[in-house]
Amino acid sequence: MCYYLFYPATVIYVSPSKKPTLVLLVRHGRTPTTGIELYGRKPGVHLSEEGKNQATEVSERIGKISSTTIAAVYASPLERTRETAAPIAKAVGQKVKKVSGLLELDVGEWTGKKLSELRKLKAWDKVQKYPSGFHFPGGESFLAMQTRMASTIDMLVQRHSSQTIVAVSHADPIRAIVAHAMGTHLDLFQRIVVSPCSVTAILYTSSGPVVLAVNNTSDLTDLSPA
Repeated sequence: MCYYLFYPATVIYVSPSKKPTLVLLVRHGRTPTTGIELYGRKPGVHLSEEGKNQATEVSERIGKISSTTIAAVYASPLERTRETAAPIAKAVGQKVKKVSGLLELDVGEWTGKKLSELRKLKAWDKVQKYPSGFHFPGGESFLAMQTRMASTIDMLVQRHSSQTIVAVSHADPIRAIVAHAMGTHLDLFQRIVVSPCSVTAILYTSSGPVVLAVNNTSDLTDLSPA
């Protein structure tokens, strides 16, 4: 067998006949209403100046991953994700490709509502503690979102066998795919932190996914295979 050496100095054995696919999941940068409003799929939500700076910084970090060629940069079609993906794509010599499967959770009638008001609802407790059984009125369920996200990542992994790709998405979809990769129940996925412009790295091997990093906001060079 051959092996890859990844951060943090962990030896991962993989099949010599099929190299793994590395997926770098990036949450979009901050917007003017991050932490204030549940904007869901609301159109016209752009990065703030801080968010633009975060996007530039994460593009530089990804661009410094040695011995790794980024085969493609994908993004949710919303403005904030495409604006985050643009400098990343430029740094690695790619164009941004929109993929609807990376979209934010559809929160339906909750779209655009203030978080301070939503926290007063009885349903809020279920969202936080039992998300697997919650369906947003007029929108999507957490379980449907996780299934969609897992199917999308699987499709991209199949498309880019043995390559490294970037997928720019949103906090809940990234948390959901981490829980899926780790075999963690969806009701526990709210315990996973995914900060603006953080990088979450999952290696998809022939024997299953391996979570290499979650919510990384610092150096990424150790993600290069040895």
